[in-house]
Formats: sequence, structure tokens, C-alpha cells
Amino acid sequence: MALNFIWFAFFILAFVIALFKWTVTGDVLIFKTITDGIFKSAGDSVDLSFKLIGIMTLFLGFMNIGERAGAIRFLSRIVGPFFSRLFPEVPPKHPAMGHMMMNFSANLLGLDNAATPFGLKAMESLQTLNPNKETASNAQIMFLVLHASGLTLVPISIIAMRASVTPPALNPTDIFIPCMIATFAATIAALSIVSYRQKINLFQPVMIGWILGISILIGLLIAYLKIFLNQQGIEQFSTVLSNGLILLIFFVFLVGGMYKKVNVFESFIEGAKGGFEIAIKIIPYLVAMLVAISVLRTSGAFELITSGLVKLFSSFGFDTNFVTALPTALMKPLSGSGARAMMIDTMNTYGADSFAGRLAGIFQGSSDTTFYVVAVYFGSIGIKNTRYSIPSMLLADLVGILTAIGIAYLFFGV
Repeated sequence: MALNFIWFAFFILAFVIALFKWTVTGDVLIFKTITDGIFKSAGDSVDLSFKLIGIMTLFLGFMNIGERAGAIRFLSRIVGPFFSRLFPEVPPKHPAMGHMMMNFSANLLGLDNAATPFGLKAMESLQTLNPNKETASNAQIMFLVLHASGLTLVPISIIAMRASVTPPALNPTDIFIPCMIATFAATIAALSIVSYRQKINLFQPVMIGWILGISILIGLLIAYLKIFLNQQGIEQFSTVLSNGLILLIFFVFLVGGMYKKVNVFESFIEGAKGGFEIAIKIIPYLVAMLVAISVLRTSGAFELITSGLVKLFSSFGFDTNFVTALPTALMKPLSGSGARAMMIDTMNTYGADSFAGRLAGIFQGSSDTTFYVVAVYFGSIGIKNTRYSIPSMLLADLVGILTAIGIAYLFFGV
């Protein structure tokens, strides 16, 4: 129901702004701009779905081998003590536990190509436990809100962009720790928000132990990267770790399958067939969401919001340097590529080492594309009632944005 009103609001708001621009400011091209954006977004949605086919078939094929080899069940047993409390509706040894863990691990390492197939497989597994097939279950909401919080260890793509703009950043990696803090805050907020709604006690000893353990491991890895490695070393470490992990997963699944006397080739083909079906199934959801986002963006809504915020904070005597980076934060829940373009534009306009340039980079690394995630993941299994998923995701995004602003002032001042 929430998605229905949000989708409707995007079009109404864009139409009102366009009408204002046409009648008051005399912008005779505004309707053409919006219409061109609609058709482009519709085409991009289909292109994106077709690009997903190859990735989905590859990873779902190997996932099927892993399931038959028992690797997913083994992973489920490892995370069972923690996940059984976080997802009480899911049986401890259910394959969904392993699928979710693989998705979270891929996200943490910035493996977007792997995270999406693992995540869609997790949603499919959770759907088998869902008594109401058109309404999101508690477990699906918890999983997706945590996924959308976007916890990533090394924001390698942002570091690379900071190094490639003209002029480049003097120290492209200086946003590394602020990004980690902001995205970690968003993840903890997501966990707390959904746990409160689902009456999950986060202060159980097992929960506290896992959360503290993960926090300590992340902290130690950050310390290692910052103390012992330079920019080139961090990039090499991230590349080797992320790509090496994908190959390791494939290798373990294949060896495990052969050990269990599984026909690995036939298992791969059988699993891969599902990749095509899922990629085609999500096309209507992607078209609907990306077109609505395009209408809102091309109408000039973000420029109006930004200028309004500048006037608002100026009237109270607050510093407004952070407002110039806000378009990236506002765009990120709607469009990953749009937010990336906003970030690059901010760095080109104000400089990669400016306060706005650095903050835009932190914004880009502090959350995921919320509405894209909702459209793809819920759309792939036919969920129509998302319940409180979207408000929870947006609230976690807000925590990430506010944390990013505070951390930017703490690290870089003005």
C-alpha cells in the first residue's frame, strides 16, 4: 500500500512542478524533457533486466550446485544461532539462512554482481515460508531492510572516482573511514527499527556477542587498511579479496558437488534456468519504478528541494555547506546511477577535496538504492503489500545521511 501512494505521489509532484515551470517561469521544454526521460527510463529498465540475465543464470547455476553439495546448509548451521533470533520465523537449518548470509557477505565486500543473485535467491527461499504470498513476511522485511542499508567494507568505486576526476583528490581514500561509519550507523539503525517493529530483543547475549564480534572484526580490518596500506594497496587488497572470494565460492561448490557425487553440470543448468525467469519477471516492476523516478528527477524537484533547504537553514543561522552535496543523498534511494552522476557533478563543480565533494562521496557510500531494491526484490516473488518496509528503509537512510553530515564536519570541517 505504501508503494502505491509513493508511486502516485512521484507523478503528481512532478506534474505540479512542471505545470509551475511552464506557466510561471516560461519553460516551454519542460514537458518534452519529462517525456523524453520517461521513454529513456522505460528502455533502460528493459536493458537492465536483460543485463541481469547473464549474471543471474551464472550465480543461480552455481548456487544450485552449492545447495546439492550441502554448502548452503553448512553455512546455515554456522549463522543459525544469530539468525534464528533475528529471523525467528525461519527454521535454523533452512537454506534461506545460507542465502541471506551469502548476500550480506557479498554486500560487505562490494560484490554487487554477486549480491543481487544471492539476495533474490534468499527472497525466493523466504517466500516458501511465507503464508501470505502477496504480503511481505517479517523475515523478508528484516532481510531486505538490512540489505538496503548498504553495509560495505571498502567503497572502492567511490575511491576510484575521486582519483579519476579533474583535478583528482589529493588523497582519494580519505573518505574511507567516514563512509564505513555512516553505512554502519545506517545498518544498526535498520536493525533496530525492524527489531522494534517485530518485537525482537537485541539485548540477548547471543545477539550482543555477534554484533560486537562483527563490529570488532570490521574495526580491525579498517585499522589494518589505514595503518599498513596506501591507496594503491587498498585498491589491490579489495580487488584480490572480492574477486578471489567469488572464485573461491565457485571452487568450493564444484569440489563439494563432486565429493557428494552430484552431477555438477546438470545441476548448474537446472539452477541457471531460474535466472532467465527472474530477470524477465522483474521487468514490469523496474519499468514502473524507474519511470516514476525519472519523472520526479527531470521535473526539477531536487533543485527546488535543495534551494528550499538552503533558505531554511540560512534563516536559522546554520552552516549550509552540506546542502550543496544533498542532491547525491536525495538521489541515492531512487537511482544509483543518478546519485553517482550527482556525486561526480559535485566534485567537478566544487572540487574533489572540497567539503561538498567529500560529503557527496560519503553520501554515495552510506546507503543503497532503496526503491530499486523494493522493485526488484519484492517484484521477483510477486509481493504486492510491502507493509512497513519502505518507511523503515527510508528512516535508516535518514540516519545514514545525518551520520554522514556529522562525520564530514568532524573529519573535514568547513
